[in-house]
Amino acid sequence: MTLEHAVFKGLAEDGGLYMPRTIPRLPQAFIANLKAMSLHDIAYAIANYAFQGDVEASVLHQLVNDTLNYDIPVCHIDGDKYVMELFHGPTMAYKDVGAQFMGGLLKHYMTRMGIDKTVNILVPTSGDTGGAVAGGFHNVPGVKVWVLYPQDSISYMQEAQFASLGGNVQAVEVNGTFDDCKRLVEQAFMDADLNRQMMLTSATSINVARIVPQTIYYFWAYASLMRMGKKADNLVFSVPCANLGNLVSGLVAQQMGLPVKRFVAVENENSIFYNYMNTGVFKPRPSAGSIAPALDVGHPTNFERIVDITGSVENARKCIHAMAYTDQQIIDTMNSVYSQYGYILDPHSAFAYRGLCDDIQPGETGVSLATAHPAKFSTQVEMAIGHEIEVPAQLRSFLSGTRQVVSISSGYTSFKQLLLE
Repeated sequence: MTLEHAVFKGLAEDGGLYMPRTIPRLPQAFIANLKAMSLHDIAYAIANYAFQGDVEASVLHQLVNDTLNYDIPVCHIDGDKYVMELFHGPTMAYKDVGAQFMGGLLKHYMTRMGIDKTVNILVPTSGDTGGAVAGGFHNVPGVKVWVLYPQDSISYMQEAQFASLGGNVQAVEVNGTFDDCKRLVEQAFMDADLNRQMMLTSATSINVARIVPQTIYYFWAYASLMRMGKKADNLVFSVPCANLGNLVSGLVAQQMGLPVKRFVAVENENSIFYNYMNTGVFKPRPSAGSIAPALDVGHPTNFERIVDITGSVENARKCIHAMAYTDQQIIDTMNSVYSQYGYILDPHSAFAYRGLCDDIQPGETGVSLATAHPAKFSTQVEMAIGHEIEVPAQLRSFLSGTRQVVSISSGYTSFKQLLLE
């Protein structure tokens, strides 16, 4: 399939996920020169290598300029441990990078193909994806965004970021779990009758155009450390994991030549990937709620991509260490990091930092991924650190809109009827 087809379809016709046939290896000279390059220069080069000429240079330059128009700071916390803040984009979550890039690419293809019918983007979200995708496509002609989210399972701030937009964005509250939301979307893609009547695509991490841009900030972290004069030969990344898309992007960066010693994959008590890494058996189950709702996944979609990259659980264990923690351990982590260093972590980022602290070895440099601004989870954060935190004006603006939501059951019939109506 062409990249254009993969981006538009999101999910393959047989229900599988698209992957590049090959992952190109970057020249060693390019890696050595990263510290002298800007974020935009790195982003363009990585995307160009990854897409292997499938996207015109002028289009890629524009995508990079439109997507990465904010800082991605790498902050020193203690010793050889750092936090990369991925939450300075328009919706203050790491998914802004992948969603905005994928959105721009989809718009480019729509224009080039002269599509004259509505493109329906189906977005199951456990919180941040919904806001990032909805923001990227709000009021874009010819596009309708359907954001499906589990009832009573995301923060008020997260819901406001897409439910208050109106226009071409429809919030759909599902009486079920995030896994139910994913299932509804997957059933829609497999429904031949529905696809004859509507043009469907997805902007979640099942879409390969979400995976590629997320590799960029792994290279940027390496470049930032080198500019600080830090030795990054034994580099370890700690990643909060749910649907595993962010971890896949890191593994792709490693395959492209980024010198990463290993990844720490950190989950909550749902721990599906953790159990696989320990037993060799992938066994999905219904997800349970936690202090970090974006990690509440019982069937991580991108697991198949990890198998495709690593080949076996034995190979996966060579480059990934898996960890899992309880809510109380994460509350303790948020409290201790704030007490000792004055640094505020949101619950998801706290999972990653706890995993890094427990896994890093002498002589290694560790980068923990901070995936959301703490104010998006102010209730949990304030409970953990013991006082109020400031909500940025960027987030407060979402709270002034009127919430527009349709509620449905977790059955496919009700979702299909909603789409057709």
